[in-house]
Amino acid sequence: MQGTIDGFSYGLVTPVAAFLMACLGGALGLRCAARYLRTARPRKAGLLALGAASIGSGVWTMHFIAMMGFAVSGTPVGYDRPTTFASLAVVIVMTGVGILIVGHRGATPMALVTGGTITGLSIATMHYLGMEGLRLHARIEYDTVTVALSVMIAVAAAITALWVITSYQGFPASLSACLMMGVAATGMHYTGMAAVHVRPDVLPGASEGVPAVEVLAPMLVGPAVFLVLAGAVVLIDPLIVTGDPDGGPPARAVAGQCGGEVPPQRMRPRPSSHEPAGRTAARSVWRDSPDLRDR
Repeated sequence: MQGTIDGFSYGLVTPVAAFLMACLGGALGLRCAARYLRTARPRKAGLLALGAASIGSGVWTMHFIAMMGFAVSGTPVGYDRPTTFASLAVVIVMTGVGILIVGHRGATPMALVTGGTITGLSIATMHYLGMEGLRLHARIEYDTVTVALSVMIAVAAAITALWVITSYQGFPASLSACLMMGVAATGMHYTGMAAVHVRPDVLPGASEGVPAVEVLAPMLVGPAVFLVLAGAVVLIDPLIVTGDPDGGPPARAVAGQCGGEVPPQRMRPRPSSHEPAGRTAARSVWRDSPDLRDR
């Protein structure tokens, strides 16, 4: 005998809110990841941590917003607090490893596949570890084929999102990448939930755990506040939003003839092969002398 599962107790409210939260976390995290690939070394650690925490918090919040609509007939739904919060730590650490691989190896096909696979697996691991924290007077079983499909969705969407954000710049690329992260998280979640079968027989020693309202309310407030603060950081730093204006490394000073450094703005191009060096030198003297220019 199987229990009746309702994954949409509040209609479309929870799926839409969950998708938007995943997109928000993905947008912030992927922009930090893109900036992580192009920034100087002193800021890399902070951008990596902020990007991983943003994506992880978005995915984690998405999962439990969606789980607010999960109900099983004949049994209350509770959550084990340590397992629930352990799933947040897992998704943040694994996502950080995925971004680190892309940042260390560069946006090569192998690095994108490896980093995207780890990022997608972090979403799947968080989902099923969070499901392990459920406390029901029932036995939960999974359909293996559907579980494998859910993992494939997360991995494929994560690889695509990392490829887009590292290969293109501008608002369209950022929007496409964050939508792909939203698809990776919510698509994986609801496909994984379709694999769930509940047998409402009381297990020995089973307990209701912490009531869902007591766990979900403070749990959702914390990551939501963090995402708002992360969004403020992204808005304050325009380079995280737009990336480098020229897509290349900044100009560097070069050593002068006497051992000093010549700033980039003082550097002049070498004379071309079609123009005599004397004419170029005369033109430089005229440009640098205000007395000659005023005549």
